[in-house]
Amino acid sequence: MNNLKELRIKKNLKQREVAEAVGITTSYYGMIELGKREPSLELALRISRYFGLKIEDIFGQ
Repeated sequence: MNNLKELRIKKNLKQREVAEAVGITTSYYGMIELGKREPSLELALRISRYFGLKIEDIFGQ
């Protein structure tokens, strides 16, 4: 499980904004947020950098 939705809402962002910033489609980002897809390590790193957090802080179990 991840806390992407919580992080995104706290920053008042739309899924589209995060997806565009990290270079993926909105639908793919939505699936990651819901836990239906796992990001690659590279993508997880891009997402963590976008939010200014460690990968573990977002995707840690």
